[in-house]
Amino acid sequence: MKTLLTVSNLSVQLQQKAILDAIDLTLAQGDILGLVGPSGCGKTTLLNTIAGFVEHSCGQIQLAEQVIASEQYAMPAEQRRIGMIFQDYALFPHLTVAQNIAFGISHLPKKEQQQRIEQLLTLLQLSEYPKRYPYQLSGGQQQRVAIARALAPQPKLLLLDEPFSNIDARLRNELMLELRSLLKQLKMTAIFVTHNKDEVFTFADKIAVMDQGKLLQAGTPSDVFQQPDSWQVADFLQIGSWLPLDYHQQQWRSALGPIDDNSIVSLNSDNGHSDAQHYLLVKPKAIVVIPDAQANAKISYVSITGQGYHYLLSSINKDPLLVFEHLSFYSEQQYQQGQELALAIIPHQYQIFTR
Repeated sequence: MKTLLTVSNLSVQLQQKAILDAIDLTLAQGDILGLVGPSGCGKTTLLNTIAGFVEHSCGQIQLAEQVIASEQYAMPAEQRRIGMIFQDYALFPHLTVAQNIAFGISHLPKKEQQQRIEQLLTLLQLSEYPKRYPYQLSGGQQQRVAIARALAPQPKLLLLDEPFSNIDARLRNELMLELRSLLKQLKMTAIFVTHNKDEVFTFADKIAVMDQGKLLQAGTPSDVFQQPDSWQVADFLQIGSWLPLDYHQQQWRSALGPIDDNSIVSLNSDNGHSDAQHYLLVKPKAIVVIPDAQANAKISYVSITGQGYHYLLSSINKDPLLVFEHLSFYSEQQYQQGQELALAIIPHQYQIFTR
């Protein structure tokens, strides 16, 4: 698939502080990228730098084979043909729906303006509301107006800053699917910022995880989720729980028993032969209860979810190298808080990280 966006070695410094550090990113035509990471990691700054609202310190941005930012040059934001949808939609309260949509295309002939407005009103199911004002619309309708306004100038790239954060939880999934279908229909390339990893799995083709101004990992959501390449990625995405390990007498051991050395997918070049603390990434489905065996964990918290009962467990063994406090486990079986259980890890391709 043809590459639409290439970001190379992009850095941003504000008040002598590195906000973005050597970001490399490519995005194919028609792909939707979900940009995730903890608050303050640089997600919105990256969006604003691509859009041209924030000045970059070094690096290059290429859009549709045209360099829009380099060491020597920065194309003005209004010339980049990039659409932006802000978290609060930033609709003009004194303008009608039709007038909001027309805002970015006022330079076009009136007839062409009207054609685009009518096309977008139909496409975004707003045909009944062209004369309404933003305060007369629901949150979902306001979002559609913001999308229509961003699409009116026919941008090459669409940037969305937490587009679903102001939507009622009941409608969020429906709107995500609706917007994804629309972007695919238009073959529109998009990047959206979110704190919610579940939104990425519903809405995006690719995911990029950021932390402290760096891009840690990018790929398809399923690949990144199955094979996180750092502790920060796995921890932010809440892929599983952390089970402390100790490498003793040529064997990995944990509070839930030994770990088969032959089944380890380890990201540590020393394979445990150091003083660093190592952790096994344990997904809830990898934990089983062993009836009539000696207990090794105690239930410290119980809740009910759509997947059954959710338990947080702590270790009975208080070995300081192996003790754990928050091991996550789901089961259809009901247990009581404080109950002791014998747990084991199902053999699989183990992933070990250093924190």
